[in-house]
Amino acid sequence: MRLVGPSGEQVGIVPLAKALELAQEYDLDLVEVAANARPPVCKLMDYGKFKYESAMKAREARKNQAHTVIKEMKLRPKIDPHDYDTKKGHVVRFLKQGDKVKITIMFRGREQSRPELGYRLLQRLAEDVADLGFVESNPKQDGRNMIMVLGPHKKKTEAMAEARQAQEARKAEAKANPGKSQNAAETDADVEAPAQAAAEA
Repeated sequence: MRLVGPSGEQVGIVPLAKALELAQEYDLDLVEVAANARPPVCKLMDYGKFKYESAMKAREARKNQAHTVIKEMKLRPKIDPHDYDTKKGHVVRFLKQGDKVKITIMFRGREQSRPELGYRLLQRLAEDVADLGFVESNPKQDGRNMIMVLGPHKKKTEAMAEARQAQEARKAEAKANPGKSQNAAETDADVEAPAQAAAEA
């Protein structure tokens, strides 16, 4: 077999007995790393440590993997302005997170004879979030519903990285100012605002 040493150095082609003797000498395991090679390649290593490190690398890779998710938001053609703002806020949040958003306009009764209402609403929403996303699938009628899909400009991995950075920045700030809570900061702001207004007057 071709033997590789614990630091990755080439020991050379040695018989099995010699390889096992070296493994005992170094207090390591003899692991076959390339069975199909001619001759087979074996390495002296701590197999438990190797398995642990491999599992940690796989876990880290999974953590950084991005899964594209399609979120859904349902609207009515005659939506109240306040409700529209709330729903738009959710769409903005989803796009910032790097997710696609499926917007569904639900028509009921006589509303079905006015599809232009739904179309206009979808166009308005697309324009309102144009800086965060784009129309991936144009509005189309599907039975009693009209559907449009918005895609984010930002990739999911970028959004995840930004969210992690923001979280780390918040943690660092909390460590730097451990005595000052959020409520204390808000109280300070409330006190400063009237004082500033009085000074300006």
